[in-house]
Amino acid sequence: MKFLTLLGATATILASALAAEAQTVLKWAHVYETSEPFHTESVWAAEEIGKRTEGRYKIDVFPASQLGKEADINQGLKLGTVDIIISGSSFAAREYAPIGVTYFPYIFRDPAHLIAYTKSDVFKRLAAGYEEASGNHIAAVTYYGTRQTTSNRPIAKCADMQGLKMRVPDVPAYLAMPRACGANTTPIAFAEVYLALQNGTVEAQENPLTTIEAKKFFEVQKHIVLTGHIVDHLNTVVSKNLWSQLSDADKKIFTDVMQEAAERATKIIEEREKKLVESFKAQGIDVAEVDKADFEANVMEKTKLEDFGYNKEDWEAVRAIK
Repeated sequence: MKFLTLLGATATILASALAAEAQTVLKWAHVYETSEPFHTESVWAAEEIGKRTEGRYKIDVFPASQLGKEADINQGLKLGTVDIIISGSSFAAREYAPIGVTYFPYIFRDPAHLIAYTKSDVFKRLAAGYEEASGNHIAAVTYYGTRQTTSNRPIAKCADMQGLKMRVPDVPAYLAMPRACGANTTPIAFAEVYLALQNGTVEAQENPLTTIEAKKFFEVQKHIVLTGHIVDHLNTVVSKNLWSQLSDADKKIFTDVMQEAAERATKIIEEREKKLVESFKAQGIDVAEVDKADFEANVMEKTKLEDFGYNKEDWEAVRAIK
C-alpha cells in the first residue's frame, strides 16, 4: 500500500514537472500606467491567452516603462528581451516608413474611421510591409485618443497659432499641424510639460483629452481647443521570434484575444473622452470647437507627404475608407 502511495506521489510530481516544463513564459511590455486601459486590458488578454491555451503560455505584463522606454521595448523585440509590446505607429514607421501615414494630420475623420481602417485591405498591406521589414507581427490596433490642443490664448482657426510657443513631441507627424499653422514648437520632455506650461516656458501643448485630464494640464491652461488633428492609435506587436514559433491554432488564439482586448480598451477610451468634454465645461474651462477644414487645408498646402516617407496613394486609400 505504501509502495502504491509512493508511486502515486511520484507520478504527481513528474506530471507537475512536465507541465511546468511545457509552459512557455512570455514578457509583454508597454509604457502606460497601471490605471490605463492599455494595461488593464493587456492583463486581461494575458490571462485569457493562458486560459485558452490550457496554461501552455504564461504571460507577465510589465507596465509603466519597467522594461524600458518605447524605443527600448521596440528594440527589445529584436533582442529577445520582450515578446509582445504595445507601441505607436511612429515607432513601426522607423522600420517601415509607409505605415506612419496613419499619423498624418486629419487622415482619419474619427475613431470609427480608424477602426474601419484596421479591418481594411489597406491596413493588411501596410501591416504586411512592416512585418516583412521587421519580422514582427501587428496583431491588433487600439484607439488611443484624439489629439487636441490646450492653450493660454483662444484659437479658432489655424492662423491663430502663429508664433504660439507650443510643446510638441519630436515626432514628424505630430509637428506637421502646429508648424503648418506657424507655431513655434519645442520638444520638452513629457514629465516636464506641466511645469513648462505653468511657468510660461511654453503657452500650449497637444494630447488626447484623457492625457490632458490625467496630467492635469487643464489646471495651467485657459483653453481646450478641439483641433482633433490626429486620431491616435497603438499597435499590439508580437516579436518575430515568438510569432514564428506559434502554431496556426495558437496564432488564432493570440490574435482573437488581442483584438478583443483592443476593442475593450477602445470602448473605454471613447466613453472617457465623451464624458471629459462635459466635465471640462462643467469646471468652467473654455472648450472650443474649431474650423478643422481650415487647419487641414493649411497642413496639405504646407506639408508634403513625401517628406515623411509616406505615399500619396496610401493616404488617399486610407481617406477613402468608409
